[in-house]
Amino acid sequence: MKTLIFLGGLLLSTSAFTAQLNLELGANSRTWQTDELLTHPQTQTLTITNDVSYKRDMSYRAVPLAALLTGIKPDDHLQAVALDGFAAELAAAPLLNAKGARAWLAIEDPAKPWPALSAGKPSAGPFYLVWTDPQAGNISPEQWPFQVASIKRLAPVAERFPALLPDPALKADDPIKQGFALFQKNCLACHRLNGAGDAQFGPDLNVPFNPTEYFAADFLKRYIRDPQSLRQWPQAKMPGFSAQVLPDGDLDRLVGYLKHMAGRKQITPE
Repeated sequence: MKTLIFLGGLLLSTSAFTAQLNLELGANSRTWQTDELLTHPQTQTLTITNDVSYKRDMSYRAVPLAALLTGIKPDDHLQAVALDGFAAELAAAPLLNAKGARAWLAIEDPAKPWPALSAGKPSAGPFYLVWTDPQAGNISPEQWPFQVASIKRLAPVAERFPALLPDPALKADDPIKQGFALFQKNCLACHRLNGAGDAQFGPDLNVPFNPTEYFAADFLKRYIRDPQSLRQWPQAKMPGFSAQVLPDGDLDRLVGYLKHMAGRKQITPE
């Protein structure tokens, strides 16, 4: 029995050291192991103030994400997929920044494991996308995916999911089109719309009903700002979007996109 316990502990320890991050970047695809990332020449210790997931200051060993995105260009589109299937849609340009809001891949050291996210929950590891100076880029909570398993280069959301598109007759600078961009950044990681998207968590935001059809406008905006101010339950996962992350004008444009899409319902086959 003692031998089995010892072997089980050894396997758990080994698996922690051999956590894998899969980068699916076309010709520059590669798999990184935890120990390789911890010894990467650009890895350093950094402090994240008021970490989005832990709600307090945290210290991490982290490497600039741009150092791992070989061959990625600013106009590329990426998707970070977590162990539980959470899929964050990410424009590449902010991830490549060397100044202002800067993206880092935090690496959980098995010898110094991170705390649990909450009671009975795992940590944010083995890999977690964090930001320094996020206010400089209006970085959304959805741009902080944790328990990351892979990062993929994909076609833009509009090409992959045409059912999300607003009326093509709209002008390029129409606020509804700007709202569509905000929807991709802030909502698509958790919600589908018209059945379109890769999200597995939140409800569809258009079928059978769009939230603009059953929320008064002011209450919908309040819900987006602070979900638990209207609906409270222990397992709630939707973050609040502060005015610092989603300014009032952007919130108006996001709600405008949702209201517009209420008139463009369709069912996307699974």
